[in-house]
Formats: sequence, structure tokens, C-alpha cells
Amino acid sequence: MVENSSIGLHADVVFLKRASEEAGVKIIASTGFYVDSFQSEEIKQLSVEKLCSRIQEDLIEGVKGTGIKCGVIGEVGCTWPLSDFEKRSIRAAAISQQDHGAPVIFHPGRNQEAPFEILRIFTEAGGKVEHAVMSHLDRTLVDESRLLDFANQGMYCEYDLFGIEVSDYQLCPTVDMPSDAQRIKALRCLIDNGFEDKILIAHDIHTKHRLMKYGGHGFSHIHINVLPHMKRRGITQQHIDKILVQNPRKWLTFTK
Repeated sequence: MVENSSIGLHADVVFLKRASEEAGVKIIASTGFYVDSFQSEEIKQLSVEKLCSRIQEDLIEGVKGTGIKCGVIGEVGCTWPLSDFEKRSIRAAAISQQDHGAPVIFHPGRNQEAPFEILRIFTEAGGKVEHAVMSHLDRTLVDESRLLDFANQGMYCEYDLFGIEVSDYQLCPTVDMPSDAQRIKALRCLIDNGFEDKILIAHDIHTKHRLMKYGGHGFSHIHINVLPHMKRRGITQQHIDKILVQNPRKWLTFTK
């Protein structure tokens, strides 16, 4: 499980360690910085170099003296248009990746140009697109041609809002939130165009009401409900193994 609550979202890494040990589930904690509005004024004034130091401390030494090391940078939070802090945060993620080979994941702003702008800044700072993920494409690249344009840049394309079946997307009223069936159609589009090695999927569960205990679909929704539907739509077990096992393993492996 990748728990990518980055700095600003107040992740409790001590709890994550205990949950991992008690449940027997490997949990990967994250570093990097969430969106501008979630940061203190002190953090928002930090230079790229200072942001890098914080990220690298979390990766190499551990979070705030706990000794618990992070295994991913992100989600690197971005809005639209990008703030100056968010641009520095993207650059810091790229530099830290260069230095330590860590995987990176981005939360794009709610605009079709956002993933492309993030990618541009990231690569100009030396980031490796083949070792980075753009999340939330369900609600961001709703046009098939733009999706394929982005996939062609080499970054992992993540559809991570599986289980959300509410079309009224209050955070961006101009966009209709797709259904799981439409998400699967987009995955099939990526596969049919040769991008099966660049697909990741998830639930982005971040509220209690989405857990089974509170009446939600829970962390098993993809396995119980989505995978059978994918197979009915012509996505093979070989494709599924890449999406669920091989692609995440390749992305999450530190490499320089």
C-alpha cells in the first residue's frame, strides 16, 4: 500500500509502521510537499535547496527522528495555475529523485494543461519521467486525444478514483466525474495504443465514508468489482498483471 500523504497532510508514520506490522501489509510512506494552501508560511518561503534537504532527510534518515524512512516522493501537490512554491516543490522532487533514485508521484491541478506543465518543469529540473506518475487523470485528461498525447511523454498514467460514481464533481463543475466503466474504457484506450506498461490504478481513499465499515466500497473494490469488469471489456490477465504488479514494482524500485 502506497500511503502518499505528503508534507502538509500530516501523515502519522509511526501509526503507519504499527499498522503495517499488525496487519502484515507492507506500507510505503511518502515525503515531498502537498499543495500551497496546505503549507505553513515558513515552508512556503523555503528555497529549492531547503525543500530538497527536507525530502532527502525523510528518504535517507527518516521522518522527524523516528528512523522511519519514506519510499516515495509525493504526491507532489499542484494547483492550477501553479504557485511559485509549487514550482519549487516540483523542482525539489526532481533534484531529490536524481540524487537518490526515488519514485515520484504528482497531484495535478484541475485543468487539462496541468499535467503537461508539471511534466515540463519536472524534466527541465532533471526529473526522470519514466520513474514518475501523474495521478488523478480520471478527472484531468477527459479528452482521449490529450490523454494519448500525455501518455506519449513517457510518464505513468494513473486512474485512481475507482469507486467514485458521482458525476457532479464539485471541485471542478465544468468536468463530469467519470464512472468506473468510463475509467475502464480509458484504460482500454491506453492499452490499445501501446501504453500498457505505463498504467497504474488505485482508489485514492482518503475519507472514512469510503471504507466498508462506513458503507463505502473499501480497499478491495478493484479486486472484487473492477477486475471482472475489465476482463469483460477485453483486458486480459496479462494486462492486469502488468497494471497491478509489474508496473507498480518497476515504479517503486529506487534506481539511478
